[in-house]
This record gives sequence, structure tokens and C-alpha cells, in this order.
Amino acid sequence: MDLLNNLGMGLGVALLPENILFCFLGALLGTLVGVLPGVGPAATIAILLPLTYALDPSTSIIMLAGIYYGAQYGGSTTAIMINLPGETSSIVTAIDGYRMARKGRAGAALAVAAVASLFAGTVSTLVLAVFAQPLSRVALNFAAPDYFALMVLGMLACVALASGSLLKSVGMSIAGILCGLIGTDIYSGTSRLTFGQFSLYDGISIIAIASGVFGLAEILRNLEGGSGSSTTLRLTGSLMPTREEARRSVMPAIRGTGIGTVLGLLPGGGAALASFAAYVTEKRISRHRAEFGKGAVEGVAAPEAANNAGAQMSFLPMLTLGIPSNPMMALFIAALILQGIVPGPRVMEAQPQLFWGLVASMWVGNLMLVVLNLPLVGLWVRLLTISYKYLFPAILVFAVFGVYATQNSTTDLYVMVVFGALGYLASKLGAELAPFILGFILGPMLEEYLRRSLIQSRGDFLIFLERPISAALLALAVAIVIAASLPSVARRRNAIFAPDP
Repeated sequence: MDLLNNLGMGLGVALLPENILFCFLGALLGTLVGVLPGVGPAATIAILLPLTYALDPSTSIIMLAGIYYGAQYGGSTTAIMINLPGETSSIVTAIDGYRMARKGRAGAALAVAAVASLFAGTVSTLVLAVFAQPLSRVALNFAAPDYFALMVLGMLACVALASGSLLKSVGMSIAGILCGLIGTDIYSGTSRLTFGQFSLYDGISIIAIASGVFGLAEILRNLEGGSGSSTTLRLTGSLMPTREEARRSVMPAIRGTGIGTVLGLLPGGGAALASFAAYVTEKRISRHRAEFGKGAVEGVAAPEAANNAGAQMSFLPMLTLGIPSNPMMALFIAALILQGIVPGPRVMEAQPQLFWGLVASMWVGNLMLVVLNLPLVGLWVRLLTISYKYLFPAILVFAVFGVYATQNSTTDLYVMVVFGALGYLASKLGAELAPFILGFILGPMLEEYLRRSLIQSRGDFLIFLERPISAALLALAVAIVIAASLPSVARRRNAIFAPDP
């Protein structure tokens, strides 16, 4: 009964006129950035963070969430129509979706993708609502050593699941932690890593870093790569799949939803990993495996369901535990902190309207996205004719304005430029940016819970092994690192993130 009452309260919040408007704007903008390669939801959310400060907390989070899961929808449109995934999570969809389009089944592929995403979004949101309260109650029993161990697990899992060199991922996470520790030590009052710069005594702005790493660095990468060109297929035939295509899509969509729901919860997981895992699973168990890579409808339904479920389930550990499972959730934590809200197990008690309003808005937003994506597919595809040289100045102006307006600080602009250059350099060296962002967000929390634990134990590090929860979490973290360092596992991990179409 409590669940129904909470969902009723959430629907009351989500259906407020201003929240419906901003949910629609978020879904619309998310679809747009999902369609346009080289923009992406991370850069968009990073740029819009300062603007959300003036909004009600529930409204701002509803809009940002719409951008995030809306991008998963938008990326599939161009993946199917022109073999150009707008998002990483849509790479797998392009393999069979584009080949269906080449056979004149573009409408059916788009319809299957939309319905599978809607089904996955509906189910995963229900799962999120059901398990949020039990998980939050469990988290309330966590002590400082348990939180420390949980954050270590989250950091190491993200490092292990990142593509490329494990050593580079570790280095990026350490760099992120060090950047997060810049500023004044709250215990001793002394400055750390500020190099005598008074403007750094309060630390580095997450908005400046995110805008640099995701926004400015992305602009540099796209300008270097050139605009490119692709051949657009016309949308021919009915949007309705045949009875056989619908039948073959049902179980892959259900399995994809299950895979996305589980992987979305894992630290380092999310939409991209879920879509790849769902595709690999279907390819192994399907009766039509010979058709994979040639236009199998299962190759569209499974990854599209998985990426949407993974995207929405990643909100659960962020809201209930305060642990971001991927860089996108780290940006959501930054958005909540800007509003004076500390993510964690007490959010449901202190901010019930925000939590349940966000949950209910996901159902509203998913329905909006179906309406936005299918009838307007021609418009989204035509947007790709806009040259990137016309897009990046607008992106740059929004980034600069947003970063400066937050604190009226020119130092933040310098930080954005420096980290934009460092982010571009890191990508050229093959280093993942996800561990860096998670390290920056979790670094101060890691230090805080480590010091609390050692104060509690009077400097005895055995406290982390004496408590069953922290000991189990640390053992799991060690197991993940050992497994990730094995050559065979590393090859499979890299193969997942670089599939051969």
C-alpha cells in the first residue's frame, strides 16, 4: 500500500504543468543530442547544470533525466537510418538495424526499437520503485567502513569495466581523486594542492571540469575528425512490423530488459554495457543466429530494451546509496549537490516528492519519447545535414556562459579550458574519462569515510575487515580487479566495446 501511495504522490508531482513541460523539453533535447553524433547527453547535462540551479529540485532532475534516457532513443534513429549511432549504446543497434533499413524494413526496425525501449523503460522503472525502499533501509545500517568499501568497489568496478588499458584507467581514477581533494581540509583547515592560488581554496567546480572534459574536449575531437557524410535511407513501408517480426522480438525484448536491469545497477555498468551484453546473449541463443549481422530483428529489440533499462536502473544506486554507477550519474549527483541535496539513503525521507516524482516522470517521459521518435523520424534524420561547424560555436557559448554564471569566476573558465585540453589529450592516449569523473566525485567521500572509520577505530585499519559488510565488499573489489587483469578477460572486455559490425 505504501508503494501505491508513493507512486500516487509521484504522479501528482510528475503531472504538474511545469514538470510536464520540462520533462518534454528534456526528452526533446535528449532525442536531439542522441541523434546528433558528437554532442551527447554528458556534455549537454554538464552545460545545463548551472541553469538548473534556478529551477525547483524536482523539476531540474526530471528534465536532466529526460535528456539522459531520451538520448538512448535518439541514438537508435540514426543508427538504423544511416548507420551512424548517435550514442555508444546504439552501436550494436546499427549492426542489424541498418541492414533491416537497407532491405526496406526501416519502419519496422524503428517501431521495434521504440516499443522495446518503452517496454523496458516501464518495467525497469517499476523495478526501481519496488526495490528503492528496501535498498534504502539496508543502506541506513551502513557505517563509515561499509560506505568506504562500497565506494572502493564502485571505483574499481568502473576501472575494470572501462575499455582500453587497465593501468591507464587506474591512473585516470587516481588523477580524479587527487583533483577532488584540491581545496581546504575540513579537519585541519589547511589548504591542499592549491599551489598558493586563493581561488582554489574552495576546490574545483564540478561544472567547470565536466564542461571541459565532456564539452570542450568533445568539440576538439569532432573538429579534428571532420564532419563526414553518410547516405540517408528513405523511410519506406509501414511502421508496423510483420507478425513474424513482432513474434521474434518479444523474448529478446524481455531478456534485454532483464539484462539491462541487472547491469544498470552495477558500478561501471549502464546503457552501453547492457546493450552489448544483450546483443551477445541473443546471438548465442537465437534460432536465427545466421541472420545476425544481416538484419535480424532480435539484434534491434534486445539491445534497445537493454540500453533503456540500464539507463533508468542506474538511478537506483545513485539515489539510494549516493554512489554513481557511471559518469552520467556523477553529473546527477553534482546537480543534486547544487540544489543542497546530498544523495543517499535519506533522500527518500527528506525529499520524497523529488524521488517519487522522478520515478513517475520516467513513465511519462517514455511515452513522450515514442511520440517524438516515430512520427518525427524524418525531421531527426534531416538534422544530420547541419554541418558541425555551425553547431560547435553554439555549444561553446552555452558552456562558457554556464560555467561563468555559476560563481562569476574567471578561474572556472581557465579550469574548463585546462581540463578540456587534458580530456582531449587523454582520449588521444586511449585513456578512459569515466574513471576520472567518478574519482573526482567519490574522492572527497572516500577520504571522509576513511577518516571517520580510522577515528572510530583509533587508527586501526582492521576495522574494514572486522565488519562483515565492508569485508565482503572489499573482497569483491579485489576479485574484480584480479579478474579484469587476466589477459583473456581484458580481450573480451575490449571486444565488447569495439564490436565488429
